[in-house]
Amino acid sequence: MQEPPEFRTYVAERSSRLLRTAYLLCRDWATAEDLVQTALTKAWLAWNRIGDDPDPYVYRILVNTHASWWRRRWHGEMPTDRLPDVAAETSYGIEDRDVLWTALHRLGKRERAAVVLRYFADLDHTTIAGILGCSPVTVRSQISRALAKLRVDPTLKGSVALVGLGV
Repeated sequence: MQEPPEFRTYVAERSSRLLRTAYLLCRDWATAEDLVQTALTKAWLAWNRIGDDPDPYVYRILVNTHASWWRRRWHGEMPTDRLPDVAAETSYGIEDRDVLWTALHRLGKRERAAVVLRYFADLDHTTIAGILGCSPVTVRSQISRALAKLRVDPTLKGSVALVGLGV
C-alpha cells in the first residue's frame, strides 16, 4: 500500500501530542509509545475513509485501544528497585482468611461463584451473568443469599475478613 502524503504530515505534526495524551491515559512512557504506534497503524489503514479532520478519529482509536489493553492486562504488580523485607500488612490475619475460605466453601457452587466473581475478581453483575449463564437479577439474588448465609455463619462472627465483602 502506498502511504498518503497527508498521513506523513499528520504524524509529524501530531505524534508528540498523541504521545502526551497516551501517557496521560496509561502513565507509562513505553506503553504510551506502543499505544500511539498502534493507534497510528489503525488510522493509516483507514486513512482514506477518515476525512478532513482526522483528530477525533485518531483520538477515539487511542482511547479505545487503551481501554481494550487495560481490560486484558493485570495491573496488580509494580516493579521496584528492591524487594520488601516483610510481607505486606493486612487488616486481617491468616486465620481470618482461612475461616472465610472455609465458610465460602460451605456455600452452594453458584452462590460461591457469584461472590468470588463479584468481590474477588471485581466483575459487574452483567459480566458475571454472562459467565454463569443466567440473568443479572439472578446473580444479585445469589450474592444476596450468599452474603446472608455468611452473616449468620457462626465461625465468621467477629471476623475482620468479612469487612471486604461488605457483610
